[in-house]
Amino acid sequence: MHIRGDHTELVVGGRLDVRSAADARTALHSALDDGAGDLVLDLTELDSWDATGLGVIMGAHRRAGRAGRRLVLRGVPPQMQRLLVATRLHRILAIEGGLAADSLPRV
Repeated sequence: MHIRGDHTELVVGGRLDVRSAADARTALHSALDDGAGDLVLDLTELDSWDATGLGVIMGAHRRAGRAGRRLVLRGVPPQMQRLLVATRLHRILAIEGGLAADSLPRV
């Protein structure tokens, strides 16, 4: 997993899973604590995430809210869009452009 960016936009690539969760959590918390306004999390380079990775995203979402900020997901890959819809987290998380049900790949 790799994360690059600053306190306004982070690009996450590779795998966001149990092995990379601690590093991802640290990077997200630092970005949220050091900035103001929306924090855009660009996921276009993300290959996969597991439940732990999704937990990191949700934790960052909650931390952003407590800091008066908003975590915005950009470029959510199709397989991850399906997971967000299946878990109904697409209703909670801010997703740039939203997730149109008719544009999601069929399972």
